[in-house]
Amino acid sequence: MNILGIIPARFASTRFPGKPLVDIAGKSMIQRVYEQCEKSELLTHVMVATDDRRIQDHVVGFGGNVAITSSHHQSGTDRCAEIAHAHLDYDVYINIQGDEPFIDPEQIDLVCKCFEKPNHQIATLIKKINSVEELNNPNSPKVVINIHQRAIYFSRATIPFFKGEKVEEWLDQHTYYKHIGIYGYRKQTLFEITKLPISSLEKAESLEQLRWIENGYHIQTAITDKESQAIDTPEDLQKIC
Repeated sequence: MNILGIIPARFASTRFPGKPLVDIAGKSMIQRVYEQCEKSELLTHVMVATDDRRIQDHVVGFGGNVAITSSHHQSGTDRCAEIAHAHLDYDVYINIQGDEPFIDPEQIDLVCKCFEKPNHQIATLIKKINSVEELNNPNSPKVVINIHQRAIYFSRATIPFFKGEKVEEWLDQHTYYKHIGIYGYRKQTLFEITKLPISSLEKAESLEQLRWIENGYHIQTAITDKESQAIDTPEDLQKIC
């Protein structure tokens, strides 16, 4: 199975302009993500997808593969689809966040392994929630899964609601999971989901994966015990430097 790892990288960012090129201990963020991806045992190739010539020149400078994509994409999924249309010789495409410089290659491989089963259309990672603070954090989407470990629903709210128990005790009564933002898609599925209109659930939660569920697509999950640290703001960067 041929699998292409795609790292969407935009220069423009409301909270952190130029984030992909920020220096982290002598290397840019995008280079660190790229090098972690290259350590994956299951990715066939890795490519950065960007809309900015500065990022393109930088990736070429450290010897990486890069492609210029449209500046009009609404999401990383749309940017991945443009790359997929230009590189049709892959079976699966993995969308890897460009702001997680220390992503563990094993996490990437976990998503890749989901596609060993031919009926899996989309895959992503989830992680057990261990603190009440994280359980109630709306910036950390929660995931409910079925007995086949497929996602039933994603929400910024704490789901499921555990009736009759204090919130502080919910973690003792039920296993809660949060979503880790890495996706894998089969080629045809990727082309299909990027043609779907924005759905009502997606609008409500501001989570694009709800559009796919609402339209009947299955999202397979794999459970990771590793934490990944996204860099969304300059303050996040200061925490790791």
